[in-house]
Amino acid sequence: MKLFKLGSKDIGIDLGTANILVTIRGKGIVLKEPSVVAIDRKTGNIVATGQDAKDMLGRTPEQIKAVRPLKDGVIADFTATQLMLKNIIQKVDKKYNLGKPRVVVGVPSGITEVEERAVEESVMQAGAKEVYLIEEPMAAAIGASLDVAEPSGSIIVDIGGGTTEVAVISLGGIVVSNSLRIAGDELDEDIINYVKREMNLAIGETTSEQIKLQIGCAMPLMTEMSMEIRGRDLIDGFPRNERITSVDVEAAIKESISKIVEVVKATLEKTPPELSSDIMEKGIVLAGGGALIKNLDKLLSIETGMPVYIAEDPLDCVVRGTGKTLEDLENLKSVLINARKRR
Repeated sequence: MKLFKLGSKDIGIDLGTANILVTIRGKGIVLKEPSVVAIDRKTGNIVATGQDAKDMLGRTPEQIKAVRPLKDGVIADFTATQLMLKNIIQKVDKKYNLGKPRVVVGVPSGITEVEERAVEESVMQAGAKEVYLIEEPMAAAIGASLDVAEPSGSIIVDIGGGTTEVAVISLGGIVVSNSLRIAGDELDEDIINYVKREMNLAIGETTSEQIKLQIGCAMPLMTEMSMEIRGRDLIDGFPRNERITSVDVEAAIKESISKIVEVVKATLEKTPPELSSDIMEKGIVLAGGGALIKNLDKLLSIETGMPVYIAEDPLDCVVRGTGKTLEDLENLKSVLINARKRR
């Protein structure tokens, strides 16, 4: 039975804690926006999704709440997730006329059966014909062009917004995996707390994310970087400017980064010896937004004694993987969570 007929516009979705990305078969990535939704408290209707809603975080009047429906890689607010998915599929449908698409969704590897059903249901209610789920690290590995069907082992470290997923993959399956609820969002939180503690300054999520992206590093940089930030003075309550350096940021995120390094080591320790030698040769592949933290690849390489590579366009690996899975579904059926259960 051919699952995907050529006529339908099948879509792949990376349902990330920080961003949601959509790819259409044959068209590539058609939508990329923050996983935020703004809802009118009185009517329950969506006011905005994506970037428009993200801009409202911390700035909304009483009757509007801006929420991030996914927390730590899982659905924290089912209704908001449903509304967001529906809105996103409608947005894409309006532009590309999807009909009733078949959808492959990237989900965290630690997802429970209840959460799996919640995602399936949300996507079905948003107008899909069939829904298939794929674990994010598997999708990231496919998106990073690792040959997942081969009998040799590969390891992928996918550092997203809510979770860090580490997986050893061989023969189209995940052999060993670990999911850690420390990733990009936690690093933002670390920076907010550090600035509050060391500089007596209150800053918001948007500012801390900018700091992380511009000067965040896991090890000292060759040349120290710095940037000017603006926040609220915690003593007199007035706005104040302050300069923060890459050394400050390294200190702020040190603990979380070391937990990420530990989870990679723990996964390597549990890897069967036959696959360990393959991995030693191929090295570790980094995907997700966290892969862009300066010198994280170097630190991981020092700590594990293995080569570490950053995937091309690490932010898009999972969604690219869902797209590639759609294109070769017959051969990649074994990687889909619910297709395995249906057999």
